[in-house]
Amino acid sequence: MNDLEAYFRENEGRSVRKYEHYLEIYDRHFSRFRNREVVVLEIGVLGGGSLQMWKHYFGPQARIYGVDMNPKCRDLEEENIRIFIGSQSDREFLRRLKREVPPIDILIDDGGHTMQQQIITFEEMFGAVKSDGVYLCEDLHTSYWLYFGGGYRRRGTFIEYSKQFIDWLNAWHSAQKALNPSDFTRSVFSLHYYDSVLVIEKRERTKPLEIFSGVAAPASESGSAPPTAGRRIRTWMLFQANRILSRLRLRGCDLTPKD
Repeated sequence: MNDLEAYFRENEGRSVRKYEHYLEIYDRHFSRFRNREVVVLEIGVLGGGSLQMWKHYFGPQARIYGVDMNPKCRDLEEENIRIFIGSQSDREFLRRLKREVPPIDILIDDGGHTMQQQIITFEEMFGAVKSDGVYLCEDLHTSYWLYFGGGYRRRGTFIEYSKQFIDWLNAWHSAQKALNPSDFTRSVFSLHYYDSVLVIEKRERTKPLEIFSGVAAPASESGSAPPTAGRRIRTWMLFQANRILSRLRLRGCDLTPKD
């Protein structure tokens, strides 16, 4: 049991409502920020219990910020906890918010969970997270719930929207003009998908460098041999076929040598 689980099970303060496995995810990605001057922004205050949980978990140097649409949530402010009132689907509000809070170490989107809210929040707030920070969006199961505008492989859900992050992360390796390295490529180190949760860990990156160590084995020992003329021709033909198929987004040909 980690410290978050212990706090949750012993909590006698304001109510906190989370899926059980979230506590393990939080601790896995947030523990390195403990007992530091960390800035945490959580969208979705509700009863204020999770803000108190973060304050306890991260320690006395933490500055905790909450966002909610309900004006009554402002009454939940206390030492090291400040609450802003506004809608996460309001881009102007989010832009003002970025000017009000310090650069963010950890952003947790636990707001309204609609597709528009999650997408707009990411588009407006991801850049406000520090270069070594963490962006976490939870309750992604709403991408499959019709009430929230979701559905399996339905266009416009946050799950479908976030799948392009995988391409952006790997853009250094793309030979097609439609996928080039972006600010996302240069600033994101990893994506972690869990049941209902996406964690994006930021880290400044440059183009991956392939490195070698050790002594290379002779060709006769490694099992490799110079390609035959036939293999070179077949490889060239398959490569050209794959260029055409890629433009049509069709399944590619296998370039594995057969001789």
